[in-house]
Amino acid sequence: LRREAELSPACKKDSTEGVWCAGKWIDIEDCGDWQTCGGDCAKAPEGPRQEPEEWDVVVIGAGCVGSAIARELSRYNLKVALLESADDVTQGATKGNSGIVHAGYDDKPGSVRAEHCWKGNQMFAQLDRELKFGYWKNGSMVLAFTGEEERILDTLLLRGKDNGVTGLKILEREEILKMEPNVNPKVTKALYAPEAGTVAPYEFAIALAENAIDNGVFLKLYHKVVAVSKRGNEAGPDHLVVTAIDALSGTPKWVMICKWVAFFCMVMLGIIGFIFFKPAHVSEATPFFAFLVCAATQLKSAAPEVSFKTKFVINAAGNAADAVAQMVNDTSFAVRPRHGEYILLHKNQGHLVNATIFPCPDPHLGKGVLVQGTIWGNLILGPTARDVHDPDERLSTKDSVARHILSNCKKLVPGFDAKEVIHSFSGARAKTDRGDWIIEESVEADGFLHAAGIDSPGLAGSPSIALKIVDMLKERGLELEKNPNFNPNRRPIIVPKSGWKGLKVGAEGEPEKNVVCKCEKVTEAEVIDACHRSIPIDNTQGIRKRTRAGMGHCQGDPENLKPSCEQRVAAIIARERKIPIAKVGRRTWPASSILPARWMDDKQKAVYGKMAGS
Repeated sequence: LRREAELSPACKKDSTEGVWCAGKWIDIEDCGDWQTCGGDCAKAPEGPRQEPEEWDVVVIGAGCVGSAIARELSRYNLKVALLESADDVTQGATKGNSGIVHAGYDDKPGSVRAEHCWKGNQMFAQLDRELKFGYWKNGSMVLAFTGEEERILDTLLLRGKDNGVTGLKILEREEILKMEPNVNPKVTKALYAPEAGTVAPYEFAIALAENAIDNGVFLKLYHKVVAVSKRGNEAGPDHLVVTAIDALSGTPKWVMICKWVAFFCMVMLGIIGFIFFKPAHVSEATPFFAFLVCAATQLKSAAPEVSFKTKFVINAAGNAADAVAQMVNDTSFAVRPRHGEYILLHKNQGHLVNATIFPCPDPHLGKGVLVQGTIWGNLILGPTARDVHDPDERLSTKDSVARHILSNCKKLVPGFDAKEVIHSFSGARAKTDRGDWIIEESVEADGFLHAAGIDSPGLAGSPSIALKIVDMLKERGLELEKNPNFNPNRRPIIVPKSGWKGLKVGAEGEPEKNVVCKCEKVTEAEVIDACHRSIPIDNTQGIRKRTRAGMGHCQGDPENLKPSCEQRVAAIIARERKIPIAKVGRRTWPASSILPARWMDDKQKAVYGKMAGS
């Protein structure tokens, strides 16, 4: 049962000196085939592709569920569109969660969650061999400190066995402390799940979406769905019509205002032909649409509507799934988002745990606040479970949220240093009033399928959900002819490095050597590679998620590197994408989800230390 120390990224001199693949560590000298897919990596489409007039499937939402469905559909000769309202894939709940590949012992037997969690868990090793997103099978432990909690462990063990989960075992105190010497020594027993794992959730979804596009799927970013027409309406008996606002093709609001002023002046001057002047792309019925380029930058456009005539629609819209369902008069469920905040600690804290450490679950609020190592060597604390619709929860302060996380995590792993906080983040889980995942065809619209209400453990279940949706489409008459050109393999973006060997800050003209982010040793070549993948990137946050530029302990502090890593990345994006640097989206907010500042000083960090009692 003992996990070998070498399996922990925190036990490595540097977590970039190798990779996690299919659950196991590969040293840098053995990464050759991993980097090249054995010479058989899928390639991004070259140049613009001709879009079909009619689609087979339109998937709404490009989180881990929607992207997994799109990738599974790309195995077949189908015309598939993946619509996403944000500026990038994985901008909803997928980017703001723990990244745990849950084992499936916590799910009620017979539930939709139980059907897909364990099955999805078992698919991750092969997915990672193909997509290179990084998967560490680190296992998990649920700790008990009282007799009552020990009885809860027994219940979870039986539930896991009912769900088909293998390898589960109740550990005694001596075994626990031998495997995890830094957990609270007052622990009495633990449920150990060796098949649990962890990923960087945004890297997982990006890999799925990239490979889907490389195999023929059309990704439509900045496309907010505003209407869905049922079969039998204007599209005929066999098709639905999805209408979306194409914000990317819109005209900025200030440009519109200037044009309308000019138009008014021309009218006043009596210029002949004024009645034919209108702002480009705008009709009288064109709505205004606000959309996010990055979390603090809101642009407004007058955007045209575009339509997608399709045989089937998949509603994987996350927290907006009920709103999308209502477009076909389906009011069978309502999303009740549950907010979760996390605190991220420096890599010097990552050595404290190997397995993900849970408390005994709360019957109402789920799995509880946990302590978890990441594939990149950090330590994550959290999440909270705050229901957005609860007025009392909306009154919570940032300090009270942080105190809740730190105090509860200290009960599990007392030795972490809260003063080593570097970042916080949050996400909203798409819980519904049904209490289970909703994977079914709408009773209100033929050909409209839900993959909705996919809260935790949705990431673990997403590959299995994708298979289920494809089976449902086949049962409903969609012809599934194999795509002879399907290539499951994706080349990784992040290149393993041996310390600073062959690297240098400011190595201009040598992209493979030129480091643009010191903390994570991200090179110019990696940023260039990310810019030319199949998902277009117009902001530094997109590069951050793909290369880790700006994710290190300094969080892009300009005092650590001048120009800062974010400035360097923005310049590369502008150059490679051939856009003005002023149009490159930035991380502009002054703080993170619960921290008082983006770059906390020693005094602010000391406050966190006091909150945690350290």
